[in-house]
Amino acid sequence: MTVVSELTEKSIPEIKEMPKGLQALISRAGKSKSLPPIHLWNPEFCGDLDMQIKRDGSWYYMGTPIQREALVHLFSTVLKQEEDGKYYLVTPVEKIGLTVEDAPFVGVEMDIHQQDGEQVITIRTNCGDVVEAGPDNPIRFVQQEEDGGLKPYILVRDRLEALFARTLVHELAPHLQEREGEGGRVVGIESHGAFFVVDTVQNLGF
Repeated sequence: MTVVSELTEKSIPEIKEMPKGLQALISRAGKSKSLPPIHLWNPEFCGDLDMQIKRDGSWYYMGTPIQREALVHLFSTVLKQEEDGKYYLVTPVEKIGLTVEDAPFVGVEMDIHQQDGEQVITIRTNCGDVVEAGPDNPIRFVQQEEDGGLKPYILVRDRLEALFARTLVHELAPHLQEREGEGGRVVGIESHGAFFVVDTVQNLGF
């Protein structure tokens, strides 16, 4: 059974209705190990696709979850966010819009260790990216309006971020530090010599 027929039966409905560039990607699922040069591709916009990345990092096509991990990983390598804030899948011949509920990736595993006298935070995403937080891959924090909790994000590449899974937020908490900031005492986290501010001590109620 070929990859495409297997996916048609088990994973994605109406695969023949997908743009041909994505169909070509699907035929290579599980074979590519590197990021394609999407920064060199400038295809015409072909419209929006009924594809979503949910808050938990799961991908859906036409309301059906994409369960094949290799295919999700492959789609993630041709994902980009442009200056208008919208997300697209890009092939050499097509640019297709999709919906992202929160962040396109989720941080699912974290390591915090000392390296050359510095604390280093390493995050693995649900799509297999491994990123070390630092000046080139900053962490930012957003306060949730509904419960006041904090959502940390790390820049994975370009404009694409990963939301920390809730378990990682709890693991991160013991490593928060207080420092003197421009507006008074602040709380934050350090990695690779960069300090990422959560908020002021006063606002956090410390």
